[in-house]
Amino acid sequence: MSDDETKILDRPAAGRKPAPQDTGESGAAAAAPAAPRGPAQPAWLGPVLIVGIVLAALNLRPAITSLGALFEETRTGLGMSGTVAGLITSVPALCFAVFGVTAPRLSRRFGPAAVICAGMAAVAAGLLIRPFADGAAAFLAASALSLAGIALTNVLLPVIVKRYFPDRVGTMTGLYSMALAAGTSLAAAATVPLTGALGGSWRTGLLMWALLALVAVLPWLPVARASRRAARAERAAAADSGEGAGVRADTGPRIVRSRTAWALACYFGLQATGAYVTMGWLPQIFRDAGVSASTAGVLLAVTMVMGVPLAFVIPGLAGRMRNQGLMAAVLGLVGLTGYLGLYLAPAGGAWLWALLLGVSNCAFPLVITLIGLRAKSPAGVVKLSAFAQSTGYLISIPGPLVIGTLYQHSGGWDLPLALMAGLLVPQIALGILAGRDRTIEDECGMRD
Repeated sequence: MSDDETKILDRPAAGRKPAPQDTGESGAAAAAPAAPRGPAQPAWLGPVLIVGIVLAALNLRPAITSLGALFEETRTGLGMSGTVAGLITSVPALCFAVFGVTAPRLSRRFGPAAVICAGMAAVAAGLLIRPFADGAAAFLAASALSLAGIALTNVLLPVIVKRYFPDRVGTMTGLYSMALAAGTSLAAAATVPLTGALGGSWRTGLLMWALLALVAVLPWLPVARASRRAARAERAAAADSGEGAGVRADTGPRIVRSRTAWALACYFGLQATGAYVTMGWLPQIFRDAGVSASTAGVLLAVTMVMGVPLAFVIPGLAGRMRNQGLMAAVLGLVGLTGYLGLYLAPAGGAWLWALLLGVSNCAFPLVITLIGLRAKSPAGVVKLSAFAQSTGYLISIPGPLVIGTLYQHSGGWDLPLALMAGLLVPQIALGILAGRDRTIEDECGMRD
């Protein structure tokens, strides 16, 4: 989808507002006008897109959780200190903030399908390179390459869903959210046993996930070509109808004036902090408590796999509620219980604490749903999504680094766990604020 195609997508339908579709959305999201349909797409495009979306989503977390499962071996092999290891766990948030900001511009220039295709290629390249790194700096650079591709895909998959499945936004969002959670848990659970089966080297254990990323590139190649052809056809149709010269993209509201936008961004940042600390450090917490490496990996998988069913259920429930603050509070309280359990009896109740933290981490599908509910127009959703995700990931950057430093200098997990539990208090408060039934357009004085 080129610049012109994006403008056409963002332009409200003329003359009337369509009736809300049955996508599990309500409120502000249901009031958003539907995008006009473009030229007819080839029959194969829909099924290939579904496969491509699922494969892309499967690859959005294995680069992180596979490393978490082998973090101790990787740290030892590369001679990382606790502080450097904390920096490694902060890199995902930094890359998601920095490269996520570039996604809208790249999408306007090349089309979202082409950018996702390139993103998957970057993921595969980084995963192919980093097992051969001979030092922490090279390992960090290769990881950053993969994470840059993940960042671009993170931002643009919702655009693809909105563009090609406008009547099934809820279903498709649930599908790729489930695939994301499945890829996260699969890498966490399978990395250690597969590493053992392939000879025991942590380098081999990390390398094998490049194969999944390479497969994910394939369906996006024909999709990108079809998208470019559709963009040319839409430009020609707009020129023939006399609309092309007058089309201007709706810039949407000024996000920084919205208290709800700031509440969402900060809520996103705190939930991301908890998620990346969990993915990066939870296996180590269990291993330090006497749990075996393979069991610790499975426990992380239990935490991550909770997102598979809940990522499908939570958006539907949230979309049917006028105020989602109670849901945010419940998820935060469940997380507080999990951290308290890790503090008091990390090994004795390991399975229960892993389960509770998995439920708490489902603040992610909630905040993604809130982004759609707190804006009326397509342009408002795009701006709110970019602002909340970029600002939120920037907020989350210090978390894993601070946790790694506290772990190294305190010699245990008491202080890190107390900090993580403490951060859930403002997260709950921000979730209650972000869950109020209002839109950024209303707060910024924008007309529908």
